[in-house]
Amino acid sequence: MKSKDFFLAIEELGKTKGISSEVIIESVETALSIACKKNFGEASNVIVKLNPDSHTMRAFISKIVVEVVETPEKEIALEDAQQIKKSYKIGDEVLTEINPRDFGRIAAQNARQVIMNSLRQAEKKVVYEQYIKKEGELIIGNVTRVKEDGTIYVEIGENQMEGVLAPTEQIPGEKFRAGDRIKVLVKRVREAVGGVQVILSRSNYLFIKRLFEKEVPEIRAEIIQIKSIVREAGFRTKMAVYSTDPEIDAVGSCVGNKGVRVNAIVSEIGGEKIDIIPWSSDVLDYIARSLSPAKVLIVQADEENKEAKVIVPDEKLSLAIGKEGQNARLAAKLTGWKIDVKSYTSALQSGMFDGIADESVDEGDAE
Repeated sequence: MKSKDFFLAIEELGKTKGISSEVIIESVETALSIACKKNFGEASNVIVKLNPDSHTMRAFISKIVVEVVETPEKEIALEDAQQIKKSYKIGDEVLTEINPRDFGRIAAQNARQVIMNSLRQAEKKVVYEQYIKKEGELIIGNVTRVKEDGTIYVEIGENQMEGVLAPTEQIPGEKFRAGDRIKVLVKRVREAVGGVQVILSRSNYLFIKRLFEKEVPEIRAEIIQIKSIVREAGFRTKMAVYSTDPEIDAVGSCVGNKGVRVNAIVSEIGGEKIDIIPWSSDVLDYIARSLSPAKVLIVQADEENKEAKVIVPDEKLSLAIGKEGQNARLAAKLTGWKIDVKSYTSALQSGMFDGIADESVDEGDAE
């Protein structure tokens, strides 16, 4: 069967759906094979071949030459095979061409349905493979609609894919409307019943990390490393950075001249506070710095249990702990240590200073 229009339609469909012609042809061949089986028997071994160069489509029933036929749909007796061609012998494959036009209306409808299903699966696979590579990446999209429950749908990519930004993945307090340009993190890509679902986020800590990578050339060049980053979206982020070049200030590079770099990021996230601290291999120093912006007098560490007791000036206690314990909580997540913050007076009264002089970080070192 020859049809130039059929193959031109395949080519056009591939361009529209972003699927290669080879994938579509493979899907159509599989679909037609299934449709043929419905017409000639499910046990039949049907082979369909499409040739886009010659614009031809051919279908065959394949049978193996045997001495005694046990499965007529798949086997042919040697005597019958040799009536077709005398050179056939046991084990050879006999191909008998069939004309798809002979299927009838019901078979054609079945073929159409199977082809459409195969194409949907092929399109789903292409979209999934395209976006699974973008997991963890920062992209820019357009808000298409906002549901009553606050869920935001964002158009991303050239194929007008819609990503989902759930309320839990948004920064508290921010508002978007249809038509707004928006930066989002591709948090997760998964296959769903209706197709591929792309889960977006602005509240994830990786969103902040990617913003810094975009804003700070030294991070992209891997001169500055983000050693650890934790976040409570809409309130505070803590980030520990390290420079592989002793001539380059890691914190200063992230802050930028007159704060231009960090301010650009803070503006993007609606004024959320960002504490940038220099990472240190000295655990006492690192823990002290993690409580920034509070100053620390002494750090006492139990390395076996990864627990630390931190002493701060009386007037800095509330700053070190933070509103509802947020600053201390984030410091603990940043360092991976359990941190107990005490005021100088409280520590003095409880005898915490006894025997810890050698394990301390003075106030000047912690600045």
